[in-house]
Amino acid sequence: MTQPDNPRQNQLLASLPETEWQRWKPQLELVQLPLGRVLCEPGEQLKHLYFPTSGIVSLLYVLDSGATAEIAVVGHEGVVGISIFMGGGSTPSRAVVQSAGMGYRLPAEAIHTEFDRAGPAMHLMLRYTQALITQMSQTAVCNRHHSLDQQLCRWLLLSLDRLPGNQLVMTQELISNMLGVRREGVTEAALKLQAAGLIQYVRGRISVLDRPKLEQRTCECYQVVKREYDRLLPVREAS
Repeated sequence: MTQPDNPRQNQLLASLPETEWQRWKPQLELVQLPLGRVLCEPGEQLKHLYFPTSGIVSLLYVLDSGATAEIAVVGHEGVVGISIFMGGGSTPSRAVVQSAGMGYRLPAEAIHTEFDRAGPAMHLMLRYTQALITQMSQTAVCNRHHSLDQQLCRWLLLSLDRLPGNQLVMTQELISNMLGVRREGVTEAALKLQAAGLIQYVRGRISVLDRPKLEQRTCECYQVVKREYDRLLPVREAS
């Protein structure tokens, strides 16, 4: 049975070739990812990459008014802090933990060294970045053209893909902040899904009861994102 503090529960770390893995392993530090923890503020220079293993991190844009909208979610499939190796140094987005869990962090110097080598780790991180850009682009399209019901289904499915199990711990207020919509709209959409027997929502816990039907109910945006992640980032079992 995989232990909860195994760094190779993160799919990027699990996909590293053995040579690169042995270089990274001693530099990885186990960290808690409590709900609401901010890993990066807009314009901030990150000193570490974060590889979630059992939590989810939201990448958010924050307006001057304080309103927020999620542009991507990162879980055990990915990494937070691509600006470190993409050369920008910082981004205008905020990274905040939306579902509590654990993860590992790696010093920025380690990824700089890997990019200087121009080896497998660099190519893996660049493929992940392409997949992340696809998620961001599709989120923008979805928010503009699809119903709130479809957006909620997409968001639930993407979040579940980044967590073990079929349950999310999430308040409606937090979901509304992620989607950039009114809480009442989220409540109505969630009640529709519950009435249809697709989810159960009790005291901030969302359990998916019928995933195939949930996938049928969402828009094409979910499959576009999933196909690109599957194509670019073949899943390897943790060891």
